[in-house]
Amino acid sequence: MEEKLSLFSASNIEGYINDYAIPWGINIAMAIAIYVIGRLVVGFLLSVFRRLMAKSKYDNMLVDFLESILSAILMLFVIVASLDQLGVDTTSLVAILGAAGLAIGLSLQDSLKNFAAGVMLLVFKPFKAGDFVEAAGTAGSVKKIGIFTSILNTPDNKEIIVPNGKIYGDNITNYSAKDTRRVDMVVGIGYDADLLKAKTILQEMVKEDERILDEPAPTVAVSELADSSVNFVVRPWVNSPDFWAVKWDFTEKVKLRFDEEGISIPFPQMDVHLHKADSE
Repeated sequence: MEEKLSLFSASNIEGYINDYAIPWGINIAMAIAIYVIGRLVVGFLLSVFRRLMAKSKYDNMLVDFLESILSAILMLFVIVASLDQLGVDTTSLVAILGAAGLAIGLSLQDSLKNFAAGVMLLVFKPFKAGDFVEAAGTAGSVKKIGIFTSILNTPDNKEIIVPNGKIYGDNITNYSAKDTRRVDMVVGIGYDADLLKAKTILQEMVKEDERILDEPAPTVAVSELADSSVNFVVRPWVNSPDFWAVKWDFTEKVKLRFDEEGISIPFPQMDVHLHKADSE
């Protein structure tokens, strides 16, 4: 009897080994191999990605963020493949992950919009850190371009954090994009003033300022016969950093020079005529 029990137990153990232990051991070993090899492949692909991004000279913040996303997606495939080797129903797992991703995406629509806009700003670079821009209803120097928001410093040193979605969805004016800018000024003189003398003075003042460029050639011309004045347009070209200094200095010098030369700068006036009714 004992001999039969021992034989029965030995056969059962052998059956368990053949039917369960060996197949499970092989599956576990294969799953581990898939995971290890998958990680090596992911590491290789990420290194290739980094080299390609280094050649393209994209922003480091964008490269790091895209690399982390790519790493997460590739590792998810590796984990799903490993679980599938173990016999886990990955179809249901993928469906659950998809549903969770959809729910998260719907709840984070604005954040995803800002993220997409941030990626576009970093890829196409309509402006860079240090540029003075006007965007999303505000203007200032760009301090930082983030994945979700950008930081601007206003001329009076206020820090404004602007969502990237608003920046990319609106017009962007980059005042620092070009090396040179044109200064547009309007100078008015009275109708009784010497027109040619005033024009000559303005042309001389433009030539005397060393910050004003010879090319493109500056423009000094009569633009309008207004209600109270004859208006000149004065449009010199300057290097972008000199824009405001030239504009302010030139405006001040025009007033001082015209005062010296006796050329009047008019202001709006109104003549009031009183009529006295004839007494009966």
